Amino acid sequence: MSSPNGYERPAVAGSGTIATGLAAVASTLGEVRLVARTDASAWRAEEQAQKVAGKVEGGDPAQIKVTTDLNDIAECDIVVEAIVEDPGAKADLLRKIAAACPAADLASTTSSLSITEIAEGSGQPERLFGLHVFNPVARMELVELCLPERLAPEIGERARAWCTALGKTAVEVADSAGFVVNRLLFPFLFDAVRLLETSDLEPADVDTCMQLGAAHPMGPLRVLDFVGLDVAAAIGESLHADSSNPDHRPPERMRELISAGRLGRKSGAGFFEY
Repeated sequence: MSSPNGYERPAVAGSGTIATGLAAVASTLGEVRLVARTDASAWRAEEQAQKVAGKVEGGDPAQIKVTTDLNDIAECDIVVEAIVEDPGAKADLLRKIAAACPAADLASTTSSLSITEIAEGSGQPERLFGLHVFNPVARMELVELCLPERLAPEIGERARAWCTALGKTAVEVADSAGFVVNRLLFPFLFDAVRLLETSDLEPADVDTCMQLGAAHPMGPLRVLDFVGLDVAAAIGESLHADSSNPDHRPPERMRELISAGRLGRKSGAGFFEY
């Protein structure tokens, strides 16, 4: 009999913001394993995940168990990959996870890549689905749930139940680059950058206009800084490769900031200083 929560023994593979945030939220349901690549990244991931869990209602930092050994997640029933937006890297990791966890369902948090292509690249088309959570995971309620055609039907039921148990609203989306949110959001974000390129406006002016004039909680340029300009550029390139829409291509000003090492909040500077 399947669990009412969908899964009982979850694991998250990754050590970045999305991975640690998802692990923190999952700690509200019980033990969760967090898989990092190196000892150094494991230490950072554990510290971050436990910090976030301490701020989540019902979160339990003690329930987050960090490891660098895939053998430690062999008994898990769901493993969510949450690493860099690189299809080869994702497929390679998922291939290793599938071998180490033969009974687990598999998911990817990709925000811009084809779930079907990742599934085929990893050799797991019947086990892998898309679970696109949003940053910060602890506060954002949406999950874009992508259930590709070859996925075993019962996995979709477990995935939906898990999203509900985590307190998220799952919306099933088609397997297209950027799903719904990023496909609509990034042309808007990039257009804000292009406005800077063709006007005398300062970044703060653009953001203030959208916050006070359109009731956005955060201006588009601070959103890009929050996402990370390098991550946003990679998403844009994936969108453009799929759509050929020039609005999906990262603007030149963003490329210049990336080349200068100004990647946004994580580097201390992007469109704004932090």
